[in-house]
Amino acid sequence: MSASSSKVTIAFCHGLWADGSCFSKVIPALQADGHEVISVQYGLDSYEEDLATVKRTLNRVSGPVLLVGHSYGGAIITGAGMDDRVVGLVYIAAVAPDAGETVQDQLNKYPSDIFGHLEMEDNRVWLRPSGTKFFAGDLPEAEQKLVWATHFAPNAGLLGQQKLTAEQVAWRTKPSWYVLATEDRTVHPDLQRWVSDRMGANVTEVASSHVPMLSQPGVVLEVIRKAAAIVQSR
Repeated sequence: MSASSSKVTIAFCHGLWADGSCFSKVIPALQADGHEVISVQYGLDSYEEDLATVKRTLNRVSGPVLLVGHSYGGAIITGAGMDDRVVGLVYIAAVAPDAGETVQDQLNKYPSDIFGHLEMEDNRVWLRPSGTKFFAGDLPEAEQKLVWATHFAPNAGLLGQQKLTAEQVAWRTKPSWYVLATEDRTVHPDLQRWVSDRMGANVTEVASSHVPMLSQPGVVLEVIRKAAAIVQSR
């Protein structure tokens, strides 16, 4: 598989309680624009395994690549973004650890409502049905039920695993964009403001739950298109 000579490849990285299909409302429009699009599927078993899966995916394209990460996917694109083929990063309601930080370190700074609506089984952290309103509360009820029916649980220790070095933090050197969900009850909006400000990202705020790519796909699509146009022109 090779990237178009005129269009960057868009590679999506999903978060917890989701898989690559969570970007289904924006992928067709990007394909229609002429982009090659890949939504990476990884197992949420360990940060290193998830990162390795993304790197294997990057090996399928000749570059350049715009990485888009939602939620925990922000930690993934932060590490994977150091690949020479990656020309930009788009964060969607995402964490973005710096050197020596874990995702859990960041979440502990700004606790959110969803963590009272989780349950543990077989060392995986599952979303209770009551948690969908904190995860995707601005979706119609039928879509919330679909989100819950298809959600994928992470390993219980996943968020405390990753600690990057300064040389592994892509947002230090790559241009970044950030979709900040102001009604998010999973990754606190104040945490999103803090990480996006620290990385110096170009920020777009949207009145959305934790899943703006599902509830406000037009806004997310506009940010990705803008980022793609800028990195393509460089």
